Amino acid sequence: MSEHPPLADSPESWPVDSTRDLHRDHWVMSLREDRIRRPAHPEDEPFRRLVLEHPGAVIVLAVDDQDRVRCLWQYRHAAHRLFVELPAGLMDEGDETPEQVARRELREETGLEATGWTHLTTTWSSPGISEEVMHHFLATGLTDVGRGDFEPAHEEAEMVAGWVPFADLVEAVLDGRVGDGPLVVAVLAAHARGLVGGPR
Repeated sequence: MSEHPPLADSPESWPVDSTRDLHRDHWVMSLREDRIRRPAHPEDEPFRRLVLEHPGAVIVLAVDDQDRVRCLWQYRHAAHRLFVELPAGLMDEGDETPEQVARRELREETGLEATGWTHLTTTWSSPGISEEVMHHFLATGLTDVGRGDFEPAHEEAEMVAGWVPFADLVEAVLDGRVGDGPLVVAVLAAHARGLVGGPR
């Protein structure tokens, strides 16, 4: 059997010769070009890599006492598709922790608060080009508290919300009827760990 590094991701940073913005405006995401080198080969020419700067995101698998999941149906223009999704949002409010952002997004998008919070997993959505880190949470002990003064706009103004049995959602993931990456990760992580549907 061949030798390989430990079976765990680890921080690492290769030398950057130069960097320049390709797109930057008032929005939370920007695109830059870096010229980098392999650390053990400083004599080689630097090569180009694009980086989508992204503040990170949270995803909330909100499950009620009947093992139903609060789902959202939302149009995504880049994919030209109406997706079944979970409440989610950007970590774009300063010093909030991922759980604090998850709590805020759950209330803004669904009008729900939760007493139980479990971190499911953290993933990188597309590390070949994006800095985006996604934090997936399970929220339980749900209470309907309303959305406060949050006013949805654009695609969010057209969102439809509904309750879906967790077992049906697992089946929809496994047979390919739903394909939103964050939803798939959260559902399969909760299912694999036996966190939903078992004895409470």
